[in-house]
Amino acid sequence: MFRFRRYRVFVVCAFVVTFLLYHVAQNSQWERPQPVPFDQGDPNNQPKPKPKPKHGHTNEAHEPQSPVAGHGGTVAQPTPKKEQTIKIPQLKTSNEIKGGYGLPTSAPTGLNAAQHATSTDAAAGTATTATAQLPDGKLEKSHDTYNKGDTKVHEDDVVPASSTTIHWQKPTEWFPVSELILLPTGSPKAIHSVQFAFTKELPAAREKRELRLAKVKSEATRAWSGYKKFAWTHDELMPVSKGAKDPFCGWAATLVDSLDTLWIMGLKDEFDAAVEAVKAIDFTTSPRDDIPVFETVIRYLGGLLGAYDVSGGRKGGYNVLLDKAVELAEILMGVFDTPNRMPILYYHWSPAYHTSPKRAPTHSGVAEMGSLCMEFTRLAQLTGESKYYDAVARITNALDELQNREGATALPGIFPENLDASGCNKTATAMLTLDTSSTAAQKQADSASDLLDPPTGYKPSSARTNTSGTSSGMDIAADLEFQVSPGSQADGSAIPVAHELGKRAGDGVSGNLERNAAQQALQKQHEKLRENPAPISAQGLPVDWECVPQNLTAAGNGWESYSMGGSQDSTYEYFPKQYVLLGGLEPKYQAMYKKNVDAVKKYLLFRPMAEGDPDVLFAAKAFSSDGTDKKLTFEYEVTHLSCFLGGMFGLGGKIFGNPEDIEIGKKLAAGCVWAYDSMPTGVMPEYSMVLPCADIKDCHWNKTTWYTHLDSQSEYRTEQMSVYLEQKSEWEKKVQDIKTQDAARQASDKQEAARLAAEKQERQQEAKRKASDEAEGEGAGTGLKGGDGPSTPAHKRDLSTESKVDDISNISEGAATKKTNAAQQPLSDSGSEDDQKPVIDLNLPQEPVKPQTHEEYVAELIEAHHLPPGFIALKDERYILRPEAIESVWYMYRITGDPSWQEIGWRMFEAIIKLTQTDVGHSAVNGVASTEAAAAKADSMESFWLAETLKYFYLLFATPDTISLDEWVLNTEAHPFKRPS
Repeated sequence: MFRFRRYRVFVVCAFVVTFLLYHVAQNSQWERPQPVPFDQGDPNNQPKPKPKPKHGHTNEAHEPQSPVAGHGGTVAQPTPKKEQTIKIPQLKTSNEIKGGYGLPTSAPTGLNAAQHATSTDAAAGTATTATAQLPDGKLEKSHDTYNKGDTKVHEDDVVPASSTTIHWQKPTEWFPVSELILLPTGSPKAIHSVQFAFTKELPAAREKRELRLAKVKSEATRAWSGYKKFAWTHDELMPVSKGAKDPFCGWAATLVDSLDTLWIMGLKDEFDAAVEAVKAIDFTTSPRDDIPVFETVIRYLGGLLGAYDVSGGRKGGYNVLLDKAVELAEILMGVFDTPNRMPILYYHWSPAYHTSPKRAPTHSGVAEMGSLCMEFTRLAQLTGESKYYDAVARITNALDELQNREGATALPGIFPENLDASGCNKTATAMLTLDTSSTAAQKQADSASDLLDPPTGYKPSSARTNTSGTSSGMDIAADLEFQVSPGSQADGSAIPVAHELGKRAGDGVSGNLERNAAQQALQKQHEKLRENPAPISAQGLPVDWECVPQNLTAAGNGWESYSMGGSQDSTYEYFPKQYVLLGGLEPKYQAMYKKNVDAVKKYLLFRPMAEGDPDVLFAAKAFSSDGTDKKLTFEYEVTHLSCFLGGMFGLGGKIFGNPEDIEIGKKLAAGCVWAYDSMPTGVMPEYSMVLPCADIKDCHWNKTTWYTHLDSQSEYRTEQMSVYLEQKSEWEKKVQDIKTQDAARQASDKQEAARLAAEKQERQQEAKRKASDEAEGEGAGTGLKGGDGPSTPAHKRDLSTESKVDDISNISEGAATKKTNAAQQPLSDSGSEDDQKPVIDLNLPQEPVKPQTHEEYVAELIEAHHLPPGFIALKDERYILRPEAIESVWYMYRITGDPSWQEIGWRMFEAIIKLTQTDVGHSAVNGVASTEAAAAKADSMESFWLAETLKYFYLLFATPDTISLDEWVLNTEAHPFKRPS
C-alpha cells in the first residue's frame, strides 16, 4: 500500500521539479546570450570575432522588397516622397532620461519570448527551410576542396555543407521606431567646385598618359582573369597557390567589389558576366554564422550601389543590382534592432538568434559605427525609403551629441577608438536590477551570488541536527536537494552550498572524501549556472536587461587612444562626403567635419625629421590616461590606413572653401609619398614610426638626434664605455708592471749565465794547465835520466794527454750549459733566447671586453632592421595591396591639376607592380624594407586591390571627366555614388 505520509517529501520534490522543468521547457526556444563567465560583463553584448575590420562601418535593415534569391526580377522604383520638413529627434543625456531602454525607442510591453517567436514565425510567411537550430560555432575544417576546373579552395575557409541549409528570415523587431527621421529632400545647396578646371592636353602628354593608362588596365585584367579562373564566385583569389578563400561570408566579395571598376575600365563583357553571377548570390545564408557588418556594407552594399549608378541607374538596364542591394539591406537592418538603435557590428543572422533582444556592443569601433551612412543614405535615395536613412541618421545624431558634450572626450572633436554603444549605464544599473526583478528572480540571484562566493574551507565543528532530528557528523546529501521539512511545503530554494562547506564535521579520510564531494557538487552547479543563465523578468526579458540609459561614451577603463588611422578613419572621411551626398541639406556634417579637422590640427599633426628636410606632415596617435588633454602621450606613427587623410583634407577644403585645409592635404599626401620613396622597394610598410620635429615650421635633419632616439640606452652605453676605458687603463698598467718585472728577471738570468760562462772558461783554463803540468812530469820520469820502472810503449790503450784534456773540457762545458739552461727554464722549455715569448707565456690578467659604443649599436640596429633615415621602427613591414596612398595622390591631382602628382603616381605604380605581381594576379608581401623580405609573398589578394587600388591608378591617368568629383562622391571602398543635381 502506498503510504503518502512516508513519501510526501519525495512527492513534493517531484512536483516542484516537474513544475520547474515545465517552465524551462517553455523557455527552451528563447535565444539566449552566449554563456560568459560571471566576471566578464554583460552577457547581452555580442562577442567580437577575431578579424579586425579594415575601416569600420555598420549597416541596417528594412522592409523587404527583394526578389527570391537567384531571381533576376527587379524592384519597382518608388515615387520620390514629397518635400517635407525634416524632424530629427535630439538625443538626451542619461540624466535627462528617466526611464526606458534607450534613446529613441521604447521597450516592448506584454511580449514575452514565446510570443515573440510566434510573431516572428508568422511574419516570415511560408518558410522553405527546416526550423533553424542555434549554431554552435564549432564547424569542423574540411580537407582542401576543388571548384570546377580543379581550382583549390583553402581548407581554412571551407565550411562543410549541412544537410539542411539555414536561411535568414525577417524577424519581428523588438524595438521598432515610432517616428522615422526622413531623408532630406529639396534642391541641393550650392557647393564649391571640387575638381580643377583642366585645359586641353598636348599630344605628347596625351600619348604618355594613355600608355600608362593601358598598362594599369593590363594589370587589372591580369588580376581579374586570375580571379575568374581560379576563384570565381569566391571572396578572394590566392594568387600564389592559385586557390580561393571566403573570409567575407562567401558572397563573392571580389566579384561584387570589382563591378564598377570593370565598368569604368570599359570591360563591359566582363561586367555583364559578373552581373549574371550576382543574380545567383543568396544573401540569406552563409557558411559563416555572423556577418561582419562594416566590411559587408562598404564592399557588398557599396559595390552593388556603385555599379548600379555608374552603369546608368534606372536607365542602364541593370536593375538587378539595386534588387540585390535591397535584399542585402533587408538582412542588415536587423543590426539596428537595439534599444538605442545603435548597430550590432557582428550580426548573427540565423533565425535562432532572433528570439531574444540584443544591445549594441560595449566596445564598438568608431569607424565600424560611423561609416555606414553613405551606403544606406544612397539606398534611401534610390528607393525612396527613409527607413534606411533613419537608421544611420540616428548614429550621426549620437556621434554629434558626443562630439558636443563637454568633457565627453579627451580631445574635443575626435572620438576615442572604442565607444560603449550599449546604451546602458552599468554602474547606475547595479542596484536597479534586483529592485525591479520578481521575487523568484531575486531568490535566484541570491542563490547565484551564494554559488559565486569562494568556499571558506573545511572547519571542524560540532555535530548539528539534521532534518530528521538525529545528530550527524556530515550533511552532504542536503547540498544538492531542495530543503523540505516534514509536514511543510517545499519553498523551492536551494541550500547555499558555499555556506555549508565551512560547517562540515569529521576528519581523516572520510572528511577528505566529504570535502571533495562537496567541491565537485559546487563545481557542477557553478558550471550549470554559467551555461544556462535563466531569463527571468516580468516582461519576459533577461533578468539583467533593465538598465539606466546613457548616450555614447568612451569604452574602457580610462585609457583612451585617439588617431586618424585604423578603427577611426572612415567615420571622419564620411563627414564631408555625406554632406555632398545629401546636397548640403544636412548642415550637421559640415559642423562635425570642422570640429574634427580643427582638433587634428591642434593635437595630432607633426612633421618628421628626415634627410633633405621634406615639408611633409603626418597625424600622430594620442593617448589619454585621465580622460583629458592634460597628460597626453603620443605615438608618431606612419600607417598606410591613415594615408587617406590627405585626400580628406583636400576634399573638405574644396567643399567648404578652406584653402588652409587644401595645403595641409597636400603635405599629408606628400608625407605618404615620402614614406614610399624611403623604402628600398619603393613601397611603404603597413605600420612604422618616425622621429618628429619639435617645431613644424623649423625642422632640420639631425643625425645625432635620430641616433639618440634609436638608442634608448645611449646614456647607459656611454657610462659603460667610460667604465671600460678606466678598466682598460688599469689593465694596461698591471700588464706593464708584470712585463717590467719579467724584464728585470730576464736581465738577472743573463747576468747569472754570464757568470757561469766565465767560471766555465776559468775551469777549462785550469784544466789545461794541470794537463800540461802532468805531461811535463811524465816526460821527465822516462827520459835520459831513466826511472824506476819500465817504459810504456806508445801503442798501449792508455789515453794520451791531449785526449784527457779534451774530455775534461767537454765535461766542464756540459755542466755549465746544463746549469745555464736550468736557470733559464722558467722563461722557456726549449729553444734559443731569441725564440722565447715572455708576453704570451706570462700570467697576465684578462683584458676587459669592449662594449658597443652608441654609434656602433645604432649602426648595427639600422642594418639589422633596414631602417631608412628618420624612421625609428618598422612595426609591420607588410604591404597588403592597400589603396590609401594613391587615393590621396589622385585627389590631389584632380583638385590641383598639378601633373607632378601623375608622375608620383606612376612611380608608385611601377614599384608596387614589381613587388607584387604573380602569373595570375598580385599578392601581398611580407616585407618592403629589404629585397629579401619582399620576395616572400603572402598569397593574398583582397578585394580592395581591384575595387580601390587599381581603380585609383586608372582614374589618375584617365581623362578628368571620368568620375568627376563635381558629379560623383566615392565611399571608403572607392565605389562612386551619383551626387544630387
